[in-house]
Amino acid sequence: MDTMTYQTLKTSLEDGFLLVTIHRPEKLNALNRELIDELARMIDYVYEDPEIKAVLLTGAGDKAFVAGADIAELSQLDSAQGEALARKGQEWVFDRIEQAPKPFVAAVNGFALGGGCELAMACHFRYASEQARFGQPEVNLGLIPGYGGTQRLPRLIGRGRALELLMSGDMISADQALAMGLVNAVFPADELLDESRTRMKKLVGKSPLVLKEILDLVRASEGPLSQGLESEIQAFGRCFSTEDMKEGTRAFLEKRKPLFIGK
Repeated sequence: MDTMTYQTLKTSLEDGFLLVTIHRPEKLNALNRELIDELARMIDYVYEDPEIKAVLLTGAGDKAFVAGADIAELSQLDSAQGEALARKGQEWVFDRIEQAPKPFVAAVNGFALGGGCELAMACHFRYASEQARFGQPEVNLGLIPGYGGTQRLPRLIGRGRALELLMSGDMISADQALAMGLVNAVFPADELLDESRTRMKKLVGKSPLVLKEILDLVRASEGPLSQGLESEIQAFGRCFSTEDMKEGTRAFLEKRKPLFIGK
């Protein structure tokens, strides 16, 4: 279990999943170097700790999930420093969330702009409150997104819609995000965390081995179809050697709920 203390995060283990709250409410939870460093440390623990089956990521307060990057910090960087900042964030945080062997789910409770939208998109899926707002406004700063916005947004909502949002810098509502496929569900603000918790409990009741296989295979689906199908065939075979598969089929035949152990 992650017992480390953080300055910008709050963590608690609940029923097999880690609830992570980004906690810079005075800055609308904006991303800065310290927050990136602490997210990277948290991700290390998630990868290593078998008690943690999944992660629910949200923001402190009711105004913002993550309202973007710390603009004051960005304004001081030169070209090499800007590239280094983007590379570090991608490699330490955003890519490692996307490539994680356990599900990361975003509960977007307010503004998810710029790096905040990118952080939500790096998660495997997203729930939103009715007051959530999404956007990539970097164009208004004379910048492009630096944490995967130009790559993940088109994959999630399609090229035309992504280009319009990226080039206009406009925000969209939670309902618009739902219609585009950017989020999986929208809830009233005061129900977001409870509804997300309910869904996380369902998730962590599944076999962690099977969840990892699904995460790996869906990532592979972005490559050639024949290659992805071959990977699926091999993974399907691997499932038959696990205790979880034997337990799942036995529980079905015995008309009871399975108890998966991750072996």
